Amino acid sequence: MRKLTLYHGSNVLFNEMDLSYSRNNRDFGRGFYTTTIREQAEIWAKALSLRYGGVAYIYTFEFSWVEDLSSKVFDDLNGEWLEMVKSNRTQGGIQHSFDIVKGPVANDDTMPTIALYVDGLLNEEAALAQLAYSEANDQISFHTNKALGYLLMLSRKPL
Repeated sequence: MRKLTLYHGSNVLFNEMDLSYSRNNRDFGRGFYTTTIREQAEIWAKALSLRYGGVAYIYTFEFSWVEDLSSKVFDDLNGEWLEMVKSNRTQGGIQHSFDIVKGPVANDDTMPTIALYVDGLLNEEAALAQLAYSEANDQISFHTNKALGYLLMLSRKPL
């Protein structure tokens, strides 16, 4: 069992994770999104606070990655990752059956290329060639209550 420290940025104060509040059309589908990079979570929290109001909060979690969870890990920006992002962003919901997905974030650096791919203006090969120069941060998304059961909240603090 691997243990990871994960961070979540939000504009909402909560005590428990609730998947019913998940936003739609996200990279890996509706879910609870975290990262191993505290600064990234802080940026998410500030952006949500500016866009929707409320206070920016940073949550810290300990996650026990166990064999019992079905997971998909993308080590880099590849065709399979690109297709998952496309299907989840265009179709909404959850377009896979994994408890957890870990991989790169479709961020401000990568979104123009992804948008061109989704719109059919770039094929997979051309999109991946452009993305090869991008440095994407990571995200770990939780898509089932079973997966959330292995996530322990350690702290939450306003920024």
